[in-house]
Amino acid sequence: MPAPTPTRIGLSSAEASAALARHGPNLLPQTGRRGFWRVLGSVLTEPMFLLLALAAGLYLLLGDLAEGVLLGAFAAATIGLVVAQQRRSERALAALRALGAPNAVVLRDGRVQRIAAAEVVPDDLLLVDEGERVAADGVLLDVRELAVDESLLTGESVPVRKRALAADEAADRAALPGGEHQAQIYAGSLVVSGEGLLRVTATGARTRSGAIGRALEVIDTEPTRLQRQTAHLVRLFGVLAALVSLGLLLFHGLTRGAWSEGLLSAIALAMAMLPEEFPLALSVFFALGAWRLAKLKVLARRSAVIETLGAATVLCVDKTGTLTENRMRVQLLDDGHARWRVGDGEAALTAPLQHLLEHALLATRRHTFDPIDRAVDTLAAGALEQSLRHREWRLERQYGLSAELPAMSQLWRDEHGRQRVASKGAPEAIASLCRLRDDQRDALLARVSALAADGLRVLAVAAGQGHGETAPADVRAFEFTLLGLIAFADPLRESVPQAIAQARAAGIAVKMITGDYPGTARAIARQAGLDSGAEAIVGSELAALDAPLLRARLAASNVFARIQPEQKLRIVEALKTRGEVVAMTGDGVNDAPALKAAHIGIAMGERGSDVAREAAGLVLLDENFARIVDAVRLGRRTFDNLRKVMLYIVAVHVPIAGLAMLPLLAGLPPLLLPAHVVLTEMIIDPMCTIAFENEDAEPGLMQRPPRALSEPLIGSVHLLLGLAQGAVLLLACLGVYAFALRAAADAEGARTLAFLALTAGNLMLVRANASHHAGATTSRRGYWWIALAAGGAVALCIGVPGLRDLFGFTPPAPAAAAAAIALGVCGGAALLPFKRLARVRAWLSGHPR
Repeated sequence: MPAPTPTRIGLSSAEASAALARHGPNLLPQTGRRGFWRVLGSVLTEPMFLLLALAAGLYLLLGDLAEGVLLGAFAAATIGLVVAQQRRSERALAALRALGAPNAVVLRDGRVQRIAAAEVVPDDLLLVDEGERVAADGVLLDVRELAVDESLLTGESVPVRKRALAADEAADRAALPGGEHQAQIYAGSLVVSGEGLLRVTATGARTRSGAIGRALEVIDTEPTRLQRQTAHLVRLFGVLAALVSLGLLLFHGLTRGAWSEGLLSAIALAMAMLPEEFPLALSVFFALGAWRLAKLKVLARRSAVIETLGAATVLCVDKTGTLTENRMRVQLLDDGHARWRVGDGEAALTAPLQHLLEHALLATRRHTFDPIDRAVDTLAAGALEQSLRHREWRLERQYGLSAELPAMSQLWRDEHGRQRVASKGAPEAIASLCRLRDDQRDALLARVSALAADGLRVLAVAAGQGHGETAPADVRAFEFTLLGLIAFADPLRESVPQAIAQARAAGIAVKMITGDYPGTARAIARQAGLDSGAEAIVGSELAALDAPLLRARLAASNVFARIQPEQKLRIVEALKTRGEVVAMTGDGVNDAPALKAAHIGIAMGERGSDVAREAAGLVLLDENFARIVDAVRLGRRTFDNLRKVMLYIVAVHVPIAGLAMLPLLAGLPPLLLPAHVVLTEMIIDPMCTIAFENEDAEPGLMQRPPRALSEPLIGSVHLLLGLAQGAVLLLACLGVYAFALRAAADAEGARTLAFLALTAGNLMLVRANASHHAGATTSRRGYWWIALAAGGAVALCIGVPGLRDLFGFTPPAPAAAAAAIALGVCGGAALLPFKRLARVRAWLSGHPR
């Protein structure tokens, strides 16, 4: 990219602010958001609401206005509760979208700045590079081998080449996307190769993509595997509830002739059997789980990744920026005869070392955020005279890095019109460019190995001179001379050794994959406490391994060096064939296939390309390896708490359904009617989405082995545990009801005592299932507020005469009420004594011994 000039300094900050106020943010019309009315519409079609409406209508037909109004009020309260939870989830997703919003690089005030893409305005000078999405429509002022994929606009994925607008040429505003050699570039296009400088002509809805109306959503909220399984389970329960309720209606009507009472009881039974909390709990847990991940500096772009995190068995991570701090600084210059270390006091650079640094700078891109390039630029600014920095030279061509030649070369035209070329890159590549003899190459690599053993990243630098007016297509056409080595230090992050130890304790293997020199990789692995196992596998060796040998080597080795991005995909596939659940980090365009193939693709938030971020399920916002381990811990905690809430839902629906059906079958007065079921559901719903979601992680969570990816949320053992707990509470409530009736209490009094037992047992079930370990205490305020509200609501329904009549309650004697509550608590706490058994705790955690 050209340096800023008087005509290319970009907008000033004041001009950009005024343009943003005038044109608005650079945002496309957003689709897919669930606004209030969409959420309300989805609630109104839920089976629970339809049953409530049916029951309210039936009461009104029977002339019982008060009961009908009560159920109508419950329906409104149910709608409000569900809408509030859904809106809470939507706000969490909206916050994630804001975190994941794309960035853009602009020239403003004569400086290169990274800003939010939403802040780009017309007339901004925008720099685009390989792997980035173009943030706005514009015309190109300068290009370097620029090719873009405009399939978002045209449907054609074949890249098209771009050119710069000629000085005397007017922009063609009627040009359509997809044409070759256009000077126009469009928002949403993907830079496949090269780079360019453009002047923005349109933003937001005024761009081509805005006119078409295609918005790229940051968060993908398609149903996950667990959500699909749960929806299937709810449908099965719905069919079962319909059949059983119909049977109850027919039994009650045909044997007793009380069709209206039978219909109300059948509705109550259907409401009691429907586990509508399943999908609500899943959606809220996933949304809030993504929000919690964002607080850890990890952005979840797909809901499914949250349920997969806890099953990860292998973490494949980059070295630079993930294990290390990505704060590159030049540590040493070596011309083969003398060495100069940064910090050597007043020691001046010799002429050969100045020549080395001069050409390292000439091989460095000018407007870039690459840490190595910036390290070279920083050192050159302080160590080289202005005349050796050659800001007046004109860049004619760039020869980018490739798998075949991992070196960056730039061709310049000096003030005398001569071609000068500089290259820096992997020592093997520079040795090839300089056509070194075998002995010279071996000597060079020996010097590299000695530096790499200290954990330094080492590049070689070469200089060449052109002999013509045109630039050759292949940089190897130049004759290069080796100038020396430049070594960079990138310190290990302090949190990495502890995080690797935590991952190992959790049964997760960590494999470091880097393009760096093997010696550097081994040194960093030692510092990180990463067991390197067998000798590090280098990319050339990996390419020669067949599939069985590769799988065997993967089991023995944790360090991979000189790996090309394309080889990451092969590593992922080989690990998956071994049955591993793979998390893979990546940042470049070529990393996208591996990120997509991994169970958990993790893109880098700061240096990652847009392509990598779009292919990944997670984006690491601060690129710290410890965040990945934290995310795994949160994924395990989320799955644990989901299993707890599902166990609770199964357990609590047993007594509700039993109390709605069994008294009628036994010839007793009906116990639970629709109003009672709804009142109980008003307690269950917030418990599911607030109390359980806020539970802390289990002790020893990260000392467990990873769960199997195919492991169901509710297995047969969990289902039986839930049914057994519910059956005990059901027996306790039925016992209270039957004893009260036998003790000459009327039906209202017996119902009141049984409902007190049910409510107390319900609250106790929450505590019994909130932890895998013995004990039923909690410091979570959410639970206690809900319990207090539930107790207050039941007290009002019993104490207020109007409500008491609507629910069919009567004030009980204090001793009888206390006994009913105590029996209910005992019924809800049935699991607690058994949690002292190691086998039961293992069943609850999903890891039976």
